[in-house]
Parts: sequence; C-alpha cells; structure tokens
Amino acid sequence: MRSKTIVIQGKPQGKGRPRFTRNGHCYTPENTRRYEEQIRAAWMEQSDGWTVREGPVGIIVMAYFPVPVSANKTRRTEMLTGRILPTVKADADNILKAVLDALNGYAWNDDKQIVSASIQKLYGADPRVEVILHDVR
Repeated sequence: MRSKTIVIQGKPQGKGRPRFTRNGHCYTPENTRRYEEQIRAAWMEQSDGWTVREGPVGIIVMAYFPVPVSANKTRRTEMLTGRILPTVKADADNILKAVLDALNGYAWNDDKQIVSASIQKLYGADPRVEVILHDVR
C-alpha cells in the first residue's frame, strides 16, 4: 500500500459555508479560499512521488489545535497528552471538507474516490493539520 503524508502548518480551519450575493450567486468565502490554497501549496511542495490517483483512496486527517494560553501547567499537560481533547471550532467535518475540496484534482481526480476517511482533533504544541493519504486495494 502506498501512502503519503503532508503537513499544513497553522491552526486548523474548516470549510466555510457558501455565501450568496444579492443576485443569488453563490461564492466561497475568502478565508476558505486562502486556506484551501495553503493546503494545495503544501501538497505541491510535499507530494513528491504521488501522482493523481484513479482508484480508491483513503484519508486520515489529524488536526492539532493550539493549547489555550489560559491553561495551567496541569491542564496543558493533559491537553498535550490527549487526556483532554479540543471541543472548539472548527467542526471536524468542516476541516475534512476543506482538505478534500482543496486536494480534489491534485491527489485524486474526484473526491468520489475517497472510500475511507477519518479525522481526529487533538491539542499540539505546534498547531497544524497532518493529512495521510493511502491507496485502498
């Protein structure tokens, strides 16, 4: 099984809801577009050897959130060891959607090829999103 891991530095973000103009035209919010561009840039830089897939693909997303500055030493340790997990925004499904939409056409032809997906939200000293892609056969 071939796999590839990429890391997107910075606080995890979710896919924003589509917005509508007064004329009824739909558009993606600017923050979401910038974040998806950041994901694609990380992919282009780190994807060496991975070609656009034709078959089934699996994805694992690990979203590491910053520990709040207000956390005391004990609580900070519990957060960094996974005893306390983040129940903060962004929603897990929206983080996954941002990654899937950003890599559509880059890591696979169409996100209908994603046959297994997993996402986990954690605290980390270094806020980031780790994306692990693997062939499913």
